[in-house]
Amino acid sequence: MANDDQFKKVISHAKEYGYVFQSSEIYDGLSAVYDYAQNGAELKKNIRDYWWKAMVQMHDNIVGIDAAIFMHPTTWKASGHVDAFSDPLIDNKDSKKRYRADVLVEDYCAKIENKIEKEIKKAEKRFGDAFNKEEFVSTNGRVVGYQEKIDSILKRLGQSLEKEDLADVKALIEELEIACPVAGSRNWTDVKQFNLMFGTKLGASAETAMDLYLRPETAQGIFVNFLNVQKTGRLKIPFGIAQTGKAFRNEIVARQFIFRMREFEQMEMQFFIKPGTQKKWFEYWKETRLKWHQSLGLGEENYRFHDHEKLAHYADAATDIEFKFPFGFKELEGIHSRTDFDLKQHEAFSGKKLQYFDHEDNESYTPYVLETSIGLDRMFLAVFSNALMEEALEDGKTRTVLKLPAVLAPVKAAIFPLLAKDGLPEIAQQIVEDLKWDFNVTYEEKDTVGRRYRRQDANGTPFCITVDHDTLEDNSVTIRHRDTMEQKRVKIEDLKAIIKAEVDVKHWLQKMEM
Repeated sequence: MANDDQFKKVISHAKEYGYVFQSSEIYDGLSAVYDYAQNGAELKKNIRDYWWKAMVQMHDNIVGIDAAIFMHPTTWKASGHVDAFSDPLIDNKDSKKRYRADVLVEDYCAKIENKIEKEIKKAEKRFGDAFNKEEFVSTNGRVVGYQEKIDSILKRLGQSLEKEDLADVKALIEELEIACPVAGSRNWTDVKQFNLMFGTKLGASAETAMDLYLRPETAQGIFVNFLNVQKTGRLKIPFGIAQTGKAFRNEIVARQFIFRMREFEQMEMQFFIKPGTQKKWFEYWKETRLKWHQSLGLGEENYRFHDHEKLAHYADAATDIEFKFPFGFKELEGIHSRTDFDLKQHEAFSGKKLQYFDHEDNESYTPYVLETSIGLDRMFLAVFSNALMEEALEDGKTRTVLKLPAVLAPVKAAIFPLLAKDGLPEIAQQIVEDLKWDFNVTYEEKDTVGRRYRRQDANGTPFCITVDHDTLEDNSVTIRHRDTMEQKRVKIEDLKAIIKAEVDVKHWLQKMEM
């Protein structure tokens, strides 16, 4: 229940402080579609830039592109999306609600995981500093039993989905006595597959219009441009092509705020490699991507790898980096060894040769592909939900603070005049004018300084800078740090260096090299 309460606070805080709004809210909204507000747009942009810097700018052999959302319809035939891009859905006959069958089973397992967490917390309290979590999890009979049950359920689910044995998926739901979350009923229909692509048309008239799809992923824009990018960039294997952009899926069961939406944004990189080297590169990108996540300081304990029980027919390895959201561990990023499936499919359907000539080995071959794919909206939710907390203060009061990584915070500093008179606002405005060339900053003079501090804490602003009457004499200001609430007196000319030391991308990304 505590996790549910925390998630409700996350959703409420996101709206109250201008991060995420329900789309078309004045018309009662549109299900599973959200707008990023003034602060949300900044946070989203900063996450995207942080990924792009690490993925493209810091790698000599990775370049970026921006492919169109509309693609020739044969693209999706070649990729397999027309025939096989679907989810297993099940309806409850009493509530008339529709669910993803696999999500129902995964949610059941998540409840067992919560039981494991409770056992761990009880043991931590009982044993104190002597508690060894790894040993407890591997030896405690109850915890081991819970984990074996989860593993058994997910293995069966994966095998059934791989064989497309939808009858067994329904049987599993019935055996586990999973009930409809709305009605509490176990009166289920058979499981059926539902294609997730949005269809649209391109043309001046209905008679001549071509049937198109809104892209369900960004990866295909990379694959069809593989040869163009390789030749114009004079790139040698191994090399990568990165892209960020919108994708669209007609999710029937879209929920959990921005975790699963119908319109979302992906950050993907396809790494083209020599056949036979995929195992080495799979391990490399697993380690590299986890380091990127951990560089943001969200807590190493909040990440884990989850290897796929069910592999796509074209893959020879796949794992997810899962993050501990308020509703449990869920996929944040996927790392997949896709073999040569994509390029060979587009070769077959287009009739165009999509191969690489290796001058060193004097041979042509179809490259294998190693993919890293992360949902930008999910990353936003991971960062935001992890940052939001209530802190007890020494005076017995509490404060709501959004401890966003400073490199990602929408506003880096808020500048206050102590009073809106005596020339203090003019000095504060001049500081704003000087700093805004390097950082996104804001000016505020309403309410007491204490209230302004609290407002900026809740907004996630790393620094507050206060101009007071002493500033008129010594050209110094008070700078306050959001996380520690520590206040220091510093010279105005030193502000830029102080802020830069905390928010500079280089300062954060260099943690990956440690």
